[in-house]
This record gives sequence, structure tokens and C-alpha cells, in this order.
Amino acid sequence: MNKFKKYVENRHEYAKAWKAKTGGKVIGWYEPYFPEELAYAAGMLPVRLLAEHKPDWKSEKWMYASCYPSRDILNQFLLGDYDYVDAIVNVEGCQWMYHAFESALRTKDIPNHYLFLPDYTDAPTSKEVLRSELAVFQGKLEEWTGNKITDEKLDEAIEVYNKNRLLLRQIYELGKAQTPVIHGAEMMSIILADQVMDKAEMNELLEAFLDEVQDREPYKDCLRLMLVGSETFNTDLEELVEELGANICVDELDNGSSYFWNNILPQKDRLLAIAIRYLLRPHNPIKDNNWRRRPQHIWELYEDFCADGVIIAKQIYCHLHGTDNYAVWKLLRERYIPFMYFERDMTVPEEETKLRLESFISYVKQGATHVEGWHKTLE
Repeated sequence: MNKFKKYVENRHEYAKAWKAKTGGKVIGWYEPYFPEELAYAAGMLPVRLLAEHKPDWKSEKWMYASCYPSRDILNQFLLGDYDYVDAIVNVEGCQWMYHAFESALRTKDIPNHYLFLPDYTDAPTSKEVLRSELAVFQGKLEEWTGNKITDEKLDEAIEVYNKNRLLLRQIYELGKAQTPVIHGAEMMSIILADQVMDKAEMNELLEAFLDEVQDREPYKDCLRLMLVGSETFNTDLEELVEELGANICVDELDNGSSYFWNNILPQKDRLLAIAIRYLLRPHNPIKDNNWRRRPQHIWELYEDFCADGVIIAKQIYCHLHGTDNYAVWKLLRERYIPFMYFERDMTVPEEETKLRLESFISYVKQGATHVEGWHKTLE
């Protein structure tokens, strides 16, 4: 886990080294709906703008009473942490991230683009609308880099990203085992590192990791929990759960499993293929506002990974998940699934959270027969 955590912690140094080595440009993105394949085909390094809990005495002037991750990303711009970024892009989604995007532009003169992605992702015209938006964005990328985005370059980028998502899915599936060789904190470290690194290089690391992890001794059987809620930017919660003897075996976070869950199906119209992929990925609440498919996806993940309970962790001021919780709670209650709900900011108050988690874990454990070993008597 430490290897991938270091990539996340040293992401600024990594991007600067990449620029020095390749002479390419770095593009920062705010939302997991960002079509990285297009930027990669233009020769740019797409980097997720990750929040990091840092002393903040500046962002309040620009963003009042907004979620802490969006303010922290702005704070990093104000502190100069992202001075190496050559362009920034925001995709239609979270309002707070849009505020962070707009506020960054008021403090830094930098090439930028706002990409519209329909909120009604399954509307009859959504595919054509997004395809036209991608065509405009492609023109911007070619203007910024001076590189022509050909079909051949798009095919190469799609192949690299499809391979990356398949490798992440392969590693993620290891969590289905009753005694897995990977725990939730390590998996989340891998996913976060994946969002700030060159995908071709990351693919090599993931392949090496898959070879290495096969020789591990499995972890012991323990309580299996699912993590649902707002995006995460670190592994503090997963590590605290593991410290208490349980494991996050599966998540449904927008920048967790949903980030890599589906691939691009190649077709002659490359932009349309990319548009369809992002319209069909597991959605966050703002993009799931028509048929409410997200609760069903949560249920299917819960079943597939044999989870025992659910932790719903919502960022303070996260209105998207605040308005969507009723549907998630309804599903969990109808299926008698135990869940714990709490709000957090960039930090996880350790003692308070630990006390609540201990209580929840002890409650759920009573009904988890596999942890007690009762299933072994039936063998």
C-alpha cells in the first residue's frame, strides 16, 4: 500500500518530472466524468485535482460555506501547489467543484474549458449532445498543444485506458474472496494513484502488482463492509476500519469503483464511443436523476462482494448525496441491510469516528455467520 500512497502524496513532483522528461503539458481535471482519453491522445498528462488537508486561510474569501474538498483544491491553487498545471477543465456536475474551477480562474490566468455533460444521461439526444461537446473540446486540446488528434491517436489512447480499467477491475475482483489478498485501503490507494499518473506507466505497475499479489498470504476472514457516499481523497477511513478488525471489501464512490467500472466499446466514430462510455458509467446522484439506477447498482455490488453492512460517508455540504440519501436508505431498509451514516470534512475525527465504527461493527458482527465460523460446521 505504501508504494501507491507515495505516488499520491508525491503527485506534484511526479507531474513535474513527467513534464521535464516528455516536454508535454499537464491538464488538471475536477470531475471523474472528464474524458481523459481525448487529453491523452493530444499528448497531455491528465491529472485529477485531489484535495489534501492543508492549513487554509485563503479560500474563505473566494468560496464561503462550500464543501471542504472543493475549497482545499482552490487553496492549493492559491498556495501555488498547482503552478505546473497548463490547463484546467471542469465537467458539468458538482456545483462546489464548479465554484472551485471558476474561483481558480479568477486567481490564475490559465487555459480552461467547461465541458457540458447532460444531467439526463439516458435522454434520446444525450449521446449526440455529448459527442458535439467532445468535438469542441478536441479542438481546444489541439489548439493548446499544437498536436492533431488523429483517429490513430484516439485508438491508442482508448486501448491504454481500456487496459487500465480492466486491470483495476481485475485487482478489485480480488476483494470478493472470503479471505482476500487485498484490503480496501490498499485498493483505494491504487485507484487514487491511478488518477494522477500516466496510464501507460500505471498499467505496468498494475501488471507487476497482480503478479506480486498472487503470492501473498490471504488476510483472515473478517467483517466485510461496503463504502457508499461522497468522493474520497485519502484512505483514512478505510485504514481506521481495518484497525478495528473489519474491511471495506467494496465501494460505490464516484472516484472509486465507478471511476473504472465500464470500458469504451470501440467503433468507427471514436468521439461517439467515448461519449457513450461516460454516459453509461455508474453515476453519481446528479447524473442519476431520471430513473434512479444508483440504488440498484449499490445493491448488486453489495450482493456480488458478499458485504455484511454499509457505511455511508457524506462530505459536509455535499448536496448531491444529501438529496440522494433517501433513495439509498429506502433500498437498504427494505432489504434489512444494516448501515451507518455520518458526515465528515477533509479529515476523519479519529476518536469520534472510531467509537461509532466500533459500535456499528459490534452490532453487525452478531449477524455475520462467516466471521464466527458457523459456516465451517456445514462443510
